Amino acid sequence: MITFLCSGILFDLDGVLIDSTEAVDREWRAWAREQGVDEEKVIAIAHGVRTIEVIRAVAPHLDAEAEVRRLESREADHQEGVSVMPGAAQLVRSIPKGRWGVVTSGTCPLAAARLEWAGIPVPEVMITADDVVNGKPDPEPYLKGAQRLGFDPRECLVIEDAPAGIQSARAGGMKVIALASTFSPSDLKAADRVVRELAQIQVSLDGAGKLAVKVR
Repeated sequence: MITFLCSGILFDLDGVLIDSTEAVDREWRAWAREQGVDEEKVIAIAHGVRTIEVIRAVAPHLDAEAEVRRLESREADHQEGVSVMPGAAQLVRSIPKGRWGVVTSGTCPLAAARLEWAGIPVPEVMITADDVVNGKPDPEPYLKGAQRLGFDPRECLVIEDAPAGIQSARAGGMKVIALASTFSPSDLKAADRVVRELAQIQVSLDGAGKLAVKVR
């Protein structure tokens, strides 16, 4: 058992609170076939980074912003295969209001649609692809999340499932718990702790008002 003391917790969305792997793969593969792009090349980089950056990397000849709108609108309309991660709803409900937020590489409409679909409350703080210039692995997304929560980044703990997100959080000076849902534990070794399920994480308030995050 290890305990992290922090002021706020920032969650990635896909692969942490929401299991969207099936839906993400389905929509990306459909898009790749339509555009004549190598599906496997797309899937290899599609998790944990902004849609616009994936499109720019694999299809620089396309209007990336227009493709983002089209692809993520389709994702928001087709939530088949999307479900809540086991233990996610219980975990976020154990954290006091205003002490947690979501930092996702998806757009705001897509993130809100997925949270609603899964029955998880939309937090007061949600940083999406629309809010940043530089996506993960740049530290900007998590630094903005900490700022919106009102805490020093070093006082925030991040829960992530992707190497790009771990790199983003660590570059921002934050501790990271990695969930081995999308990637194997060996891919997540840059995190401070790796868990296989959210049930291994428990949050409570200590006597000084800090969040005590216990990890089995």
